[in-house]
Amino acid sequence: MLVKTFGSAVFGVDAITIEVEVNEMAGREYYLVGLPDSAVKESFQRVESALKTNGYFMPRRKLVVNLAPAAIRKSGTAFDLAIAIGILAATEQIPHPERLLKTVLKGELQLDGTIRPVKGALPIAINAIKDGFSDLFVPQQNAREAGVVEGLNVFGVAHINDVIDHFKGEKMIHPTKVDIATAFASNYSEADGDFMDVKGQENIKRSLEIAAAGGHNAILIGPPGAGKTMLASRLPTILPPLTLEEALETTKIYSVAGKLLTDATLITARPFRAPHHTASDMSLVGGGSIPQPGEISLSHNGVLFMDEFPEFRRTALEVMRQPMEERKLTISRARMSVDFPASFMLLAAMNPCPCGYYNHPEKSCSCHPGAVQKYLSKISAPLLDRIDLHVEVTPVPFSDLEKDQEAESSALIRDRVIHARQRQAARYRHVPAIYCNAQMTKKLFRQVCTVNAEGKQLLRSAMEKLKLSARAYDRILKVSRTIADLAGIEEIRPEHLAEAIQYRSLDRENWGE
Repeated sequence: MLVKTFGSAVFGVDAITIEVEVNEMAGREYYLVGLPDSAVKESFQRVESALKTNGYFMPRRKLVVNLAPAAIRKSGTAFDLAIAIGILAATEQIPHPERLLKTVLKGELQLDGTIRPVKGALPIAINAIKDGFSDLFVPQQNAREAGVVEGLNVFGVAHINDVIDHFKGEKMIHPTKVDIATAFASNYSEADGDFMDVKGQENIKRSLEIAAAGGHNAILIGPPGAGKTMLASRLPTILPPLTLEEALETTKIYSVAGKLLTDATLITARPFRAPHHTASDMSLVGGGSIPQPGEISLSHNGVLFMDEFPEFRRTALEVMRQPMEERKLTISRARMSVDFPASFMLLAAMNPCPCGYYNHPEKSCSCHPGAVQKYLSKISAPLLDRIDLHVEVTPVPFSDLEKDQEAESSALIRDRVIHARQRQAARYRHVPAIYCNAQMTKKLFRQVCTVNAEGKQLLRSAMEKLKLSARAYDRILKVSRTIADLAGIEEIRPEHLAEAIQYRSLDRENWGE
């Protein structure tokens, strides 16, 4: 008897439907075809053990299981449930196999029939509703994650007997219901630390406020102990909350990477990833025979913090150049090419020289001549060009450390950031996938970054004196647009441009000489 069930395969952050055809016929061998990898081929042993352990039988005749489309390589163990239910329906151990035609089944079987969680439940659910399916069976641990998709009956199952009894009509499973509004209501979780704890450094706080308000890349340059890492670690406390669309995008990536917590629904806080400087190229970009997201994609809609920036491998840094510009990452393999979203905010921190005390107001630099420039040259000019704000961090004077007056809290700064983002959301409301100034396209740039004659003269002077590139020119105008948004002003004024220009310290000719 020929029966069809349906599974799903994840490529990148999207899923495609896989048709599982099961046919029992005369003969004595089992065949699994359709370009399966080793893990999929081993499913017969898991399925046979799970069925026999729970009182069901495998056919003693020829059994052919085809995973279509056959041109796509299938990997992983999550086809077990679809294959098992297909075998039961083909051997008439489950009645009414036509009910399976509107159902997607996804789960890995243990030898006793227990169903283990899988990766990518959210993109699988999104694809299932897009392809017209009404029901989705997933492991119980993935049910709330898939349940955020409206219009789909998501059934969380812990054991294969739960699925069999449901299709037999003996014990019906109730679909998992997730109130998206309630799940999304906690769209901001309290982070450790507060800008109130930071004494002095008002100019650094201001630059991080601008970066958070516009989604701009920033680099902090200063001596050891000046507070670079402490300031960076408090950036999550002023980031605006995720929109629902951003939350879904981010959750899809973490779902595919298998980094969602058990019974999670949506990721409601912006990611803050901080890889160690020994990270490899692949750990940043992602990869593998079946490409998986790396730190760049895991930072999507959030922050990628890279401390000790020049200590990262040169090749690892250079791979970020294209994603920073295009806000997506394409990984190509012989058999496939997948796109991962990569709209992240880069926050880097570094010492100005190997000893750390170049330009220090009190301590002298012990580096030999040319060492500073050699150290800075570890970061290429094209990469620096893509960083909007270059911020020099100086040591905090003793008088600031002794002040009893409390600094401005993260909550107050975050309110200003949210208001600025709201202005940007209104400005880009008709443009898909644009949420902040840093993401604006060339067409939008020409529309919203206009300046008056006085501002043009200021820009011309800065371009000629600092010998800025065309990309730096664009970055200055985008940062100026954000500064104006923070001030609640629609037009970009010369004072906004002047503040943005001062954040190009590494473009100065004499820096590091």
